[in-house]
Parts: sequence; structure tokens; C-alpha cells
Amino acid sequence: MLKVKDLAVKFYNQEDKTWTETVHKVSFSLEKGKVLGIVGESGSGKSVTSFSIIRLHDSKHTQIAGKISLDSINLLNLNDQEIRRYRGNKIAMIFQEPMTSLNPVFTCGDQVREAIMLHQQVDKQAAKEQTIALFKEVQLPRPENIFDSYPHQLSGGQKQRVMIAMALSCNPELLIADEPTTALDVTVQKTILQLLQRLKTERNMAMIFISHDLGLMSEIADELLVMYKGDIVEQGTAQQLFQNPQHPYTKGLLACRPSPKHLLKKLPTVADFINENKEVGLQHLLNENAYTSEEVATRRAKLYGKEPILKVQDLCTWYPIKTGLFGKTQDFVKAVDHVSFEVFPGETLGLVGESGCGKTTLGRTILRLVEPTSGNILFDGNDITHLGKKQLRFLRKDIQIIFQDPYSSLNPKITVGQSIMEPLVVHGVYANNAERKAHVLQLLEKVNLDAAHFNRYPHEFSGGQRQRIVIARALALKPKFIICDESVSALDVSVQAQVLNLLRDLQEEFGLTYIFISHDLAVVKHISDRMIIMNKGKIEEQGFPEEIYKNPKAAYTQKLIEAIPGNA
Repeated sequence: MLKVKDLAVKFYNQEDKTWTETVHKVSFSLEKGKVLGIVGESGSGKSVTSFSIIRLHDSKHTQIAGKISLDSINLLNLNDQEIRRYRGNKIAMIFQEPMTSLNPVFTCGDQVREAIMLHQQVDKQAAKEQTIALFKEVQLPRPENIFDSYPHQLSGGQKQRVMIAMALSCNPELLIADEPTTALDVTVQKTILQLLQRLKTERNMAMIFISHDLGLMSEIADELLVMYKGDIVEQGTAQQLFQNPQHPYTKGLLACRPSPKHLLKKLPTVADFINENKEVGLQHLLNENAYTSEEVATRRAKLYGKEPILKVQDLCTWYPIKTGLFGKTQDFVKAVDHVSFEVFPGETLGLVGESGCGKTTLGRTILRLVEPTSGNILFDGNDITHLGKKQLRFLRKDIQIIFQDPYSSLNPKITVGQSIMEPLVVHGVYANNAERKAHVLQLLEKVNLDAAHFNRYPHEFSGGQRQRIVIARALALKPKFIICDESVSALDVSVQAQVLNLLRDLQEEFGLTYIFISHDLAVVKHISDRMIIMNKGKIEEQGFPEEIYKNPKAAYTQKLIEAIPGNA
């Protein structure tokens, strides 16, 4: 049903007045009822290719050559009004970043209902009923409440599910899913994949599924394209690429995903395969980087022979549910419910669980970005539970956070260099701005960005690059303790491997302590010294990662392990 022939895409660079080609004569086809997987890192051209199919590029600054035929109609020959009939109706898209794709001033229900009314010519009530049914289908909790909720009131995973419901609302023939499960925890990710597969079968719908995660692709794609720097470097069935990858880049993508079966000091990266003249075997890299049992025992003896840097004692964060004319409190949402644990200097404590389990609220409560209902938080021997604003500001130098959504945590009006420099100015670090800028340039280099990025704005970066910018900002004040809230969830697997290696290197260099929050148990197991599994505001179990993985005590933990792509 879809044929793409010699697709080439150029963008106009207004700074140096030149055209840059980002996709180079790409060709592929897709049959009805099949799933084509396009895999590659940020900047490989996979999203640019999909945007070209649905004609979402700015026509003034983009040149698209080649041919894109849907049911024998060349989409590149259609005018703006004609292509609008195809968008939503025949071709729908699930976008990567739900926070920037959803309108913050309208409720989630209104936005999905609008799409249904526009394309299906039904009345408001019927469209509302269809919207709520779609919310149930993508397993949103309390769909009637979600209908009246604004995007900022939902978790990252819930916002992504609203986007999926919107894309499916008009029964498209072709669904383009651009990283549709990036922000989702592994159990919901598995459910969404099963949902998409079922819908594809029931509706005989074709799908282009874009991801950086080859492990994920193994569960959904019939055919795979591997893209690197705007070219297709390898293609074939999913089975062929997994069992016998030919291109070094494909081998690198397969290798750099954290494996729950290995305990590694460093993750292999794509560079290990691309930059070497000689053939590098994956097993050699794994053996070279594996921890010995003696090294693990030595590290643990060193870590747990000290006094804890953080003690959380019987901590509760409850939100009142108010009803009635006078707003009487009827019940509470117990986001964090009587949680106690300790973190030791130099340790990485992993906090893992599904969206809504309370892990992010717990991290923000420790930082006092959310006020606790009861309990105590002791940092460096001092009770910080009731500190005033001035004392808290001083404390912020020592405790930092890397937020989940990098775009919403960066000011769009100032350059990324100014964003990273801002905390240095607020806290009076360094004598002048020249010294501060030199420090920021070093930080950009640390997180694999260029000095030239200093003067650019957040919208000029990919999702992965923005995540690295906020990591650099968190490091600016040289803190003792960092809470990493889903800090690698939006990154492609190769950059994720680099950032995880970077976080570990920085920990060794500066003696940092981390609480690492994630929905991805494989990532948490790789980077953590100990793990806490959270569910419905409570701790399900805690212990050393390899022990929890090999012998989970809670049924909930077993469910998380089984949901890891390729691990069932």
C-alpha cells in the first residue's frame, strides 16, 4: 500500500544560507497488515522520513525529492488542502513527545473529541463517548476523569496513551508510531504493543514503527530498516537482523541495550563497533567489562561501612480528594505511603516501578519540591523536613534533580548555555561569567555535546540532546547527591549507554550519590548498587539487583521482569 522511492530530504540552514541533506535516496515498501520497523539513533533520519510521508515539514525550508505513493497516489504531488484529507483519516501519527504535542490549554478529552468530530462528522456527545471508549482501550485509569484533565495533570506515560488514543480515533489505514512507548513503563509498553498488534490485525492496518530499541522491535516488526546518518545500512526480516546482523552499526545497537543477565562496569556503545578497524566481538566486550564477584564484594564493603548520607523515615505524601459544595476531604491519594530507606555515600539506589507508583513523588518530596504529609528526611545528619526557603536554597547546591521531560524543564527563551550557567549565577559560583562559561563548555563536552551548542535554543535540539543538556545543568553546581528522574528514558539506546557510562564515571570522579528513578528494570539493574521496587506508594521489596532479578519475592516484581523486551 505504501511505496517510497529515492526519498531525499534537505533542510535550509538560515545561519549559513545552505541546504543540508539529512535523508539520502531512501527506498522501501509496506504491505497492508504489516509492520515496518525503522530503527536508529537520534539524528539518523528515521523521524524525518516519517514526517515526509505525512508532509509535516515546513515547506519553505524543506526540499523533498523522490516519490511517496499511498495506494498509487503520490503524496508529494498533493496541495495543502488535499494532503489534509489524508492526515488523521488515512494516515495517523503517534508523536514522540506528548508534552509538546498536546495543547496545554485544552483538556485531554477535548483534544481527542475534536479530532473525532472533524473527521467523522458526529455530534459532541457521540464523540465524547468514543473518546472515553478509546481511553479505556489504551488502559488509562479513570477515563471519565482523564477526559476532563489537562495534560500537566497526567504522568508521562498517561500523556503518551492519550496521544495513542488520538491517533487511533479515526481508524487510519496507515499508522506511523514515532517512539510511541518511549515514556512508558515496561508493563504498559508491553500492553500497548499488544494493543497495537491487535488493532493492526482487526483493522488490517499497516504500521510504521519507529524506535531506537532493537529489543522492542523484535516483538512487533515484520520487516526492519536500520538507518544511520540518513542512509539505510541494513534491512531484512526482524529474525534475520537479530540472528545475523551484518553492519557494525546494527551490531552496536544490539549490544548497547542493558542486559539484565550481565553485571557490567560499562555498557558497550555503537562507537566500539563503528570506530574499530578490527572486528570486535560482543562476547569479548562483555567479558572485558564484567564485574568479578570479588570486585562486587569489595565495593559493597566500602559503601556500606559508612554512615548513610540520606535517611527517609516513615515518609508519607498524601493528596486530599475533595468533593461536595464546601470541598470536604473524602479520601486521600496516597502517592507515598509510609516509606523508609537509607542511601549511602557514593551509592546508586535504583527506584523502579510503573507510572503512578509514587517513585517521582518520592524523589520530589525528598527535595522538598513537594511537601511531605508526615515522616522525616535526614540529609547529611540534618533533618531537612521543615527547613525554610533560605535554608532550602542553600541545600539545593548539594542536592540536584534531573527531570524526566527535558523540554518542559528548559526555558525556551534562553540559550542552553545560559540555562546551564543560571544556577552558577544564582549561587555565586566563580568570579565572573567568563569563568562560568568555561565551566559550562566543559560540562557540554562531558555530556557529548559541542561548544557550538552553547548559543542554541532548546527547540533546536533532538529529545536525546535536550536530555543531556539538563544532565549538564544538574552537574553545574558539583552536587553531592543527584536524583535522576527517568533521566535516560527519552534517549536512544546508544546514547543511553553513553549517559549511563557517563553517570558512573562522574560518580567515581566526584564521589556522587544517586537515586536513579526509572520504569526500566534492566537499566536500573545495570546502574544500581541496590534496588527498591515500588507499587501503589509502598515498597514491595528491596535488595541487591542480581538477587531481586534471579529470585523476586513479590509477584509485582516478577511481572516487571517478564515485561522486559525479549526477556519473557
